[in-house]
Amino acid sequence: PVFGKVAPERSDMNKELLLEYLKQNCTGRENTRKSIVIERALNIRRKDLQKLVNQMRKDEIPICSCKDGYFYPKSIGDVFSTIEHLEVMDNGLRAAINGMKRGVYKISIHKDGGSAW
Repeated sequence: PVFGKVAPERSDMNKELLLEYLKQNCTGRENTRKSIVIERALNIRRKDLQKLVNQMRKDEIPICSCKDGYFYPKSIGDVFSTIEHLEVMDNGLRAAINGMKRGVYKISIHKDGGSAW
C-alpha cells in the first residue's frame, strides 16, 4: 500500500476472496464468523475487513452482520435483519453527532487555548 491506500486491483481481489470465503464458510446467520476468524483466514487487518465489507455493501453485495460477526445471507430475512442492525447503529451515531454539536457551545475557552466545562 502507498500512503495507506490499497491499489484497486488488490482491493478487488480482496473483495472476491472475502465473498468466496463468506459463501463457502458463512452462509446463513447460524454460520456467522467473528471478524478475527475472517481476518486470520484472509490475512487482513480488522480495519481493512471493515472497509471491504462497507465497499461491498455500497456495491450492492449483501454482506450481513450481527453482534456475533459477519455472514453471507441465506434469506431475504437475513438481509433485512442486517439493515435493521445498521439502522440502529446509524441512529446511535446521529444522536452522538447531534449531542457533540449541541455541546460545542457549552465549552468555555480559556485564553491559553485550553477548555473546561
